[in-house]
Amino acid sequence: MRLIEAIGIRLDSLIKSREKFTEYELAKQAGIPRSTVWKIIHPDLTRVKTVKMDTLYQLIDTLGMKLKEFFDDPLFDDITD
Repeated sequence: MRLIEAIGIRLDSLIKSREKFTEYELAKQAGIPRSTVWKIIHPDLTRVKTVKMDTLYQLIDTLGMKLKEFFDDPLFDDITD
């Protein structure tokens, strides 16, 4: 799996695990365009290949997590790129 795909899956999973929380709410609270969040979560539909670390940090921080927590998931064990 590519890194951008794993990031999108993880971010989507975290959003869905929070009751009544959406991509829109995350984007709004993080101060990031909703389209950017959507592109990160759906890289296969948008040809996105990277995500800026400061953007990812802002999203993760808005979710109340640290970078280490975000990446400490088996999803990131088999990155191919």
